Amino acid sequence: MGFTIEDMLVVSQDRYKMKLEAGSGGWSNSISWLLVLEELTIIQNFTGKELAVTTGLGFQKEETMLRLVEELSAHNSSGLIVNTGFYVKEIPQSVKDFCDTNDFPLLTVPWEIILADLIKDLSIRIFVQSSTDEQISEAMIHAIEQPEAQDLYTRDLLPHYDLDGTFQVALISTGDLDSMDTVERKRIAYRMHLYLANLTHNGHFFYYASYFVVVMNAIGKEESEEILEAFADRIRVKMTDRKVYIGVSDQVKDIENLHLAYKRARAAVEMAVKREMDLQYFDRMGMYRMLYLIEDRALLRDLSDKPLAPLIEYDREHDGEYVATLESYLRCGGSIKAMSEELYIHRNTILYRMANIKKLLGCSLESPEEKMFYAVACMIRKM
Repeated sequence: MGFTIEDMLVVSQDRYKMKLEAGSGGWSNSISWLLVLEELTIIQNFTGKELAVTTGLGFQKEETMLRLVEELSAHNSSGLIVNTGFYVKEIPQSVKDFCDTNDFPLLTVPWEIILADLIKDLSIRIFVQSSTDEQISEAMIHAIEQPEAQDLYTRDLLPHYDLDGTFQVALISTGDLDSMDTVERKRIAYRMHLYLANLTHNGHFFYYASYFVVVMNAIGKEESEEILEAFADRIRVKMTDRKVYIGVSDQVKDIENLHLAYKRARAAVEMAVKREMDLQYFDRMGMYRMLYLIEDRALLRDLSDKPLAPLIEYDREHDGEYVATLESYLRCGGSIKAMSEELYIHRNTILYRMANIKKLLGCSLESPEEKMFYAVACMIRKM
C-alpha cells in the first residue's frame, strides 16, 4: 500500500527526531512524493498523496498555518512536516485540532535537522516502495489471470504476503473509470487510497480491468468489514461529486484462489451498481451469488425472457402488472393475504390475476420445481 506516514515515522523518529503532533487517524496515509512549499499557490497543482514540507517561513501566523493545513487536506495531501524552532516556535492548538478532526497527519522536525538530507532520504524510500508496488500489482494480476502459473507471481508476492493465508478482494467502480484519462484516474485513486485507513502492508490497491482493486491478506472478517465500511463512509462524505460502488468477495484460502475472490467481488459490485448500493458483500447475495457468476449473458436472458414471455407481452399490450404479481406470489409463498398487503390490491383481483397468469404460463405453479423455475427467471430479470 505504498510508503506510509507510519513507515516514515519508523525510520525518522530517531534519525530526524520526527514527531507526530496531530492527525494520528491518518497514520496509514501513503505518500507519493515530498514537496517543499512556503506559500499556497503550488497546492493547486497537487494530484493527491503529496507530503508537504515547510520551514514555516510563509506560515508564521496562526491563521496562515491553519489555512495551510485546510488547503492541504482539501487537496488530499498525505500530511505536513513543519521544521520548527525558527520561523515556527510552536504549532497552534487550532491547527492541531483541525488535523485531529480531519485525520490529517501533522509532523514536526527540529530546526537543527537538515531538510535536504531528510527529503533526499525519504524520496529514495518512496521511489523504491513505488517500484515494489508496481511489481506487486503485476504479480497479483498474473494471479488473477493465470492462477495455474504460480511461477509468475509467487516469487514476487512471497516477501510481502502470507500466501497460504486468507485473501479477500474489494472492487470499486464509478461507472466511468475506463473512459477517464490516466491523470484523472490517478487523482481519484489517490483520494480513495487515503480513505483506506488501517490498511497498510497487509493490503494492496491498484487499477485493473475498469475497477480499482483492493486485496486484503490475512485480515479477520470483522476487521475487514470495519475497514471497508469506514472506507465507504468516507467516500460518501468526501466524494460527493460522484457515485461510488463497492463489491466485496468472501474470504478464500491461498493465493492460488485469488482469482475466485476477484470473480466474486466482480459479481458483488455488479449487483451494487444495478441496485445503486454503496457496499455489497458477496456472501450476503443469496441465490444471486450463483446467477451473477454466470458469464454467459445469452444463457441468462434465455432463462428469463422465454419463461416470462407470455406475461411480458400481456403487460406490454394491456399496461398490466402480471410479472410483478407473479414475483409477489413467489415471494409470499402463494399467500393471497400477504400478496394483498404487499401489492395494496383486493384479494379478488389477485385471484383473478393468478388464474390468468397460470393460463398464460400453462402450468399450475404448484410444484417446487415450477416455483423455482419461475423464481429464477424473475431474479435474472431483476439483474
